[in-house]
Amino acid sequence: MSSRSITGRIIRPNIEICWGCSSLISSRRISQAYLRKTAEAEKQWQMKAEEIKAGKKESMLSILERRGFVDSIAGMVLDVHQLGGATAKVGDPTGRTTSREVQSSITRKANMVSMHYQLKKLWVNVEKYGRRYGFEWEWAWRRELVNNNAWMNKLPLMEILQLLGPGVRLGTMLGKQTVKHKMEKGDGMSFAEFMYPLLQAWDWWYMYDTKGIQVQIGGSDQFGNIVAGIDAVKYIKGHHPDPLTRQKMDHNAMPCGFTVPLLTTAAGKKFGKSEGNAVWLDKEMTSTFDLYQFFLRSADVDVGRYLKLFTFIPLPQIDAIMTEHMKDPGARKAQHTLAREFVELVHGADASKEAESQHRKLFRSPSQALSTPVEVESTDRPTPITATNAPAIHVTLPESLVLNQSVARVMYSAGLVASRSEGHRLAKNQGAYIGSKPGGGGGMGNNLDFTPIKLWNPTVTQDFLLDGQLLVLRTGKWKVKVVKVVSDEEFERLGLDAPGWKKDQNLE
Repeated sequence: MSSRSITGRIIRPNIEICWGCSSLISSRRISQAYLRKTAEAEKQWQMKAEEIKAGKKESMLSILERRGFVDSIAGMVLDVHQLGGATAKVGDPTGRTTSREVQSSITRKANMVSMHYQLKKLWVNVEKYGRRYGFEWEWAWRRELVNNNAWMNKLPLMEILQLLGPGVRLGTMLGKQTVKHKMEKGDGMSFAEFMYPLLQAWDWWYMYDTKGIQVQIGGSDQFGNIVAGIDAVKYIKGHHPDPLTRQKMDHNAMPCGFTVPLLTTAAGKKFGKSEGNAVWLDKEMTSTFDLYQFFLRSADVDVGRYLKLFTFIPLPQIDAIMTEHMKDPGARKAQHTLAREFVELVHGADASKEAESQHRKLFRSPSQALSTPVEVESTDRPTPITATNAPAIHVTLPESLVLNQSVARVMYSAGLVASRSEGHRLAKNQGAYIGSKPGGGGGMGNNLDFTPIKLWNPTVTQDFLLDGQLLVLRTGKWKVKVVKVVSDEEFERLGLDAPGWKKDQNLE
């Protein structure tokens, strides 16, 4: 590799020969601006480290460490959240005795869109919530949201067999608890399910190799899959046929993982559908009011632990909240704090205030109802669409409002715009987007790609339908609609309605 100085000029890169492939390889040139920025970043990190050591500043990760969630934190530069668009086609057999039902392509794609935007909104709200407690985003930190469809759908089976296969022993895999449990007590294990840990392990190798991801975090049920990933990364790194990739790992390059324990109540009851106490972070499945009520029902023995797990409230303040709460447990002050903070963490401050206000109005005493006026905020200005107030994503429309209709009419019927003329203006100015294949060629594939909507012929709209039933539309950054198209008869039978369905006259 070429030698270079952070402050000096860049020396011409050396030319190297890879004897394994007999081709020329040149070192990548790095600009002076990049080197200066790197030097500045190192200086800022060093200054912050000195402030932390001196007790002047405390990082978010150090608080997590102090609360006992993680140990020996060195720092974080890149945070990657992965959607399993490809592995969802197989399904994780961990903890199951029966095979998962095969999902249709349209269901997987609709779920993928929902989870994509749910995660994006969640982290916007988490950052805002963290800033309220003094946590500031460092410019060197980066976060990505990826879908393993991006590499899995282009991955030849022979590459997995060549790079990972020799390092996998059947005896070890057959001895795993998941395999034995499903084969002895369940309906047997398919080859696809047997391969699932290897697919998840390959995900980690891909991100380790391309992004330098060393740490994987998962639920406690993912322990076996995470261990398989650690073994895979170590094996491929040490046995790769390319000498530039094959290296002996030192301690600082080792992959590692940790799991998050299953959340339970003090009585040992878990959160889940089977227990009848499941909640979702999607507003369409659990409203902010219902989410507020869920945590408001927390038992006194659980609420203190939940405040430490689900909020950024400093520990001394949590102790003070619990002390005040125990003076009058019936007032449920700790539960109200937990519910308010959690809804803000997930859905934002405005949603939290609204959920608390709804609860207060619904459960206030008759004397309060007579004496306390209801405040109504009035404004003529439209509220900007943000991550915290974006409307519901899923909508159902009849075929007659989609097929052979102008894209402006479809956007109006889906609730993306207030009128067809607004939809026409957005399409004309390329301010609206439709889910498509990269390059705008027809319906969206397995990745979340958008192309600007144009004023094309009405017959073109149906070319973007996914599996003939699903249409994904977007305006701005957060306003997204996943449109499920059904027959007019089915739409009528379901008792649904939509703008333009009953010959709405106010279309313009």
